Amino acid sequence: MPCMILHTWQFIVVALAGWLNRQQQDVLDYLQEENRVLREHLKGKQIRFTDDQRRRLAVRGKALGRKVLMGIETLVTPETILRWYRQLIARKYDGSGKRGVGRPRTRETIQDLVVRMVRENTSWGYGRIEGALRNLGHTVSRSTIARILKEHGLTPAPKHRKGMSWAAFLKSHWDVLAATDFFTVEVMTLRGLVRYHVLFVLELSVRSVEIAGIVPEPNGVWMKQVARNLTDAFDGFLRGKRYLIHDHSPLFTSCFAEILRAAGVKVIKLPPRSPNLNPHAERFVRSIKSECLDKMIFFNRKQLRCAIDQFVAHYHEERNHQGLGNELIVSKESVGKTEGEICCHERLGGLLRYYHRAA
Repeated sequence: MPCMILHTWQFIVVALAGWLNRQQQDVLDYLQEENRVLREHLKGKQIRFTDDQRRRLAVRGKALGRKVLMGIETLVTPETILRWYRQLIARKYDGSGKRGVGRPRTRETIQDLVVRMVRENTSWGYGRIEGALRNLGHTVSRSTIARILKEHGLTPAPKHRKGMSWAAFLKSHWDVLAATDFFTVEVMTLRGLVRYHVLFVLELSVRSVEIAGIVPEPNGVWMKQVARNLTDAFDGFLRGKRYLIHDHSPLFTSCFAEILRAAGVKVIKLPPRSPNLNPHAERFVRSIKSECLDKMIFFNRKQLRCAIDQFVAHYHEERNHQGLGNELIVSKESVGKTEGEICCHERLGGLLRYYHRAA
């Protein structure tokens, strides 16, 4: 009798285990089919897992093993799941977060100060910069200064001492520097188109302009007279100036340079094809042509001279200049007033306009 009861219980346990296995298999089959349907919906799309999701899948996948994972439909490949698991283990033993940061970097303010000193003082070497920093309470080694210059693409100290940059030269001689250049205008005459050459001189510090002459064919004799007019002791435009820059045009003759040199004005010739070295003169030519001359047709020299004179007066008294802080060259009392009737002053038939408050 006891033996019969034991066999009965064994049969019940085996039957229950088989039923549970079938139920688990049905659940697995359903989940696999659900994964297939999900993969079909996501076909061509990349699933982005969070770190927590990767960790959970890695732990469960490691317990199943590669062989079992190969036999079921998963959202990711078995290799990916096992790779996530290896990364999970590596992260557990990663001690980089507990290590120190090493030698601290030079503060950004000191780096900016080093760069500023080098750019403003092109003849300074490492030692000079080191001493200047010490005067400001910063102790920085020469190797650190060299590293900062290298990171900012600046040349080492020996190259700084080779000469003065053009920008530094202009800045150091700003108040005694003038520039000159020619531009041409076509005039319609009875003989056809005649090209007139206009010579102007520009005082760089205040942007004031002097029209030195307008002729169809400038020559050496005319250039000598222009040089005498510019250096006149009473009303010459170059009084008080020490340098005059111009391009390599053959119109600027040696006699022209000698007369200026005798009056204490040194001529500086710019390299060929370098208009960027005389930008203020180039800007004036662009302004007078785009705002005035290109919009008019001239039939004689008198009309051309009148138009140029009107623009130069407008340029000095009525046109704001961005290079001067958007101010006028010749300031007026009405500028900045908020009361009074608004008036419009026109030149050349309304081609040039200036708005101001009535006095």
